[in-house]
Amino acid sequence: MRGKNIKSKDKHILNLANIVGGARSILYQKEDLLAYDCDGFTIHKHLPKAVVFPKNSQEVAEVEKYCSENDLPFLARGAGTGLSGGAIPLNEEVIISMVRMKKLISVDLENRRAVVEPGFVNLKLTNSISDKGYYYAPDPSSQYCCTIGGNVAENAGGAHCLKYGVTTNHILGLEVVMPNGEIIEIGKDGIPDAPGYDLLGLITGSEGTLGIVTKITVRILKNPEGKQTVLAYFDHVEDGSQAVSDIISAGIVPAALEMMDKTAIEGVEAAAFPVGHPKDIEAVLLIEVDGIAAGIDEQIEQILEVCRKRNVREVRAARNEEERARWWANRKTGFGAMGAISPDYLVQDGVIPRSKLPEVLRRINEISDESGLRIANIFHAGDGNLHPLVLFDARVPGESEKALEAGSLCLKVCADVGGTITGEHGVGIEKREEMRFVFSEEEIAAQTEIREVFNPHNLLNAGKLFPTPSRCVEIKKEMKAQAIS
Repeated sequence: MRGKNIKSKDKHILNLANIVGGARSILYQKEDLLAYDCDGFTIHKHLPKAVVFPKNSQEVAEVEKYCSENDLPFLARGAGTGLSGGAIPLNEEVIISMVRMKKLISVDLENRRAVVEPGFVNLKLTNSISDKGYYYAPDPSSQYCCTIGGNVAENAGGAHCLKYGVTTNHILGLEVVMPNGEIIEIGKDGIPDAPGYDLLGLITGSEGTLGIVTKITVRILKNPEGKQTVLAYFDHVEDGSQAVSDIISAGIVPAALEMMDKTAIEGVEAAAFPVGHPKDIEAVLLIEVDGIAAGIDEQIEQILEVCRKRNVREVRAARNEEERARWWANRKTGFGAMGAISPDYLVQDGVIPRSKLPEVLRRINEISDESGLRIANIFHAGDGNLHPLVLFDARVPGESEKALEAGSLCLKVCADVGGTITGEHGVGIEKREEMRFVFSEEEIAAQTEIREVFNPHNLLNAGKLFPTPSRCVEIKKEMKAQAIS
């Protein structure tokens, strides 16, 4: 038997090892499992029962079937870069790691699509097709290491989703293994808008609670003819915020429209890719336009004019591709850069109407003052996707709890102005209770009933996405179950 070198008497460990190819494809000892006790949301940590490394869809299906038949909780994990705790094994799950399923299966330039396995790294797809004049649009800040399977689970966005949309806008087909081990195909052959229910839309962003994705057909785009980037410095956050709305109101839809405040600027300038942002500046905008080359200069001039009308201290276009790349490297390291100015930080992810930016940023500043914790703001200003980063020191008693409370208050502000609690990072365990900011108990119950259709025994990634239903909803469901029986 292939599991004979395993030093465990647990029959489940031995049987799972047999499914995935033996001792080299499973971890089960505590010292090995420590690396899997959390994802990018590090405030909560729980050890899994084991981690298995399947090589293909069939092995994933067999693992899921075995877990379901033996009442073993399980979940999928990609690169572990998620920021809301979606891959944390709350229930001593068997983690199904997708890192060995990392092939680029095919590229179809004629139909502008590619097929990848879930462990394929996001940026690697663009790098694989750039010489042919194509790229993959969704670009989370972690794109150099996050996987496309994880992007599907969280419906990840990125700096350029203002113009090009988030992950769900680029998914044409999925192969999914259901919790009972059944393999299904959704959007076969990448045909968009197939009749029937939008199961692609349902699975994308379901945070690994409905099934495990094992193959992904994605849309790829032709490189734009031209591209230019503008950097604008503002002495007041309010002026920078208003410039964002003014640019969109002028009829310009940039490919990206990013903003960082003073605390965020301090972090990125202290980290790996400083570009010389002024230390006393309150806000910086990074604005990129792309498309037909003939119209880009005109759009850039309009953007420069809008910024000048909003009391910009300095605004300029990148002189060359090298400078543009440096500006973007500086911005894309924003989250990790907070480690240069704080021992710990909590990343939040709310969405608001653009017109509410000045009001919401003022309120976040008040939350910072009231909590005594610094809050840096790095965000996709063009589509109102905010990322308040609450800076704290977990070694100080009570600061972790204080950071969680401050983060929750930031999300409440977003919901109160007509926004929502996540734009791309997902709910996971971090924002389960905050789902009540935007959904009634009945709406939450309706969504959990959808989950039960796909995941009837709730063995797959249990405890994520939804809060515990209130007592009245529990009673209602119990009465319904009794009526059926």
